[in-house]
Amino acid sequence: MSGWQPERTIDILAGTPPGGGLDRTARALAAVLEVPSTVVNVPGDGARRVWASVDARAGDAHVLCISSPNLTTDILTGVTAFNHDSYTPLAILYSEYIAFVTRSDASYRSAGDLVRRLHDTAGAVTVALSTTAGNPNHIALAQVTRHAGSDVRAPRVRVFDSALDAVADVLAGNADVAAVTAASAARELEAGTLRALAVSAPQRLDGCYAQTPTWRELGAPCTLGAWRGVHGARGLSAAHIAYWEQALTRATHAAPWSAELARHYWTPLLVTADALRAHLAQEQAEMRDMLAALGLLNL
Repeated sequence: MSGWQPERTIDILAGTPPGGGLDRTARALAAVLEVPSTVVNVPGDGARRVWASVDARAGDAHVLCISSPNLTTDILTGVTAFNHDSYTPLAILYSEYIAFVTRSDASYRSAGDLVRRLHDTAGAVTVALSTTAGNPNHIALAQVTRHAGSDVRAPRVRVFDSALDAVADVLAGNADVAAVTAASAARELEAGTLRALAVSAPQRLDGCYAQTPTWRELGAPCTLGAWRGVHGARGLSAAHIAYWEQALTRATHAAPWSAELARHYWTPLLVTADALRAHLAQEQAEMRDMLAALGLLNL
């Protein structure tokens, strides 16, 4: 154990509203941490507004913020001037894969229908995404579009603050397909209002996705997850970092955490310390290439 211990309740910040993807992570984490914690939702600006709240608490180890690859894509696309290094990366907790879903009464009956449409008239396909253009959901769409033989920039993209809004856009008939994290569409799939076409996982998911093929099964090179992790404020001490790395490791080995992984279609992926920093650096290099192809690179 490190020499530092929390002295008061921990605030876990989530950049999406209650029920959104980052909020689900925050609440699952709060339930398994060994110290009292409160989830604080700071939605807005594509899940970017939350970081201003973290900025206001430099050096405070009593605030954690749920993080994602968007910190990399946002700076590469020129949307923000801050990235992972602007704060204190503490851990990646898990990865969640991306589901391509459409209305149950849509003309897209299968992933093959979507691929054919992308091949024939990609510019007529409208896809709803969450949080920001250029994020892993958008990159997954680009990989499928490239597989279909079309320009990755051709599909029309509608971007929303949360996956819940992207799903609602498809249900309202404004977008043909949503590319969202699997858990974000589970309720509608169970209710029968959405149909899942394919997932970006390396193997089939369970539950309501058990009959949904992976893109890899269908011959498309799209095996991509969106990780969720935890960052602390800038200026944390070595003792702060050591405490949180140990605490987060213990939390992700708890039985209730494993239950949350299964419930939300999350895949365990604990990464901390030097391995975390190496992962973030490699991810930035890989994303730079795809964002350049999408015409979104601005760095």
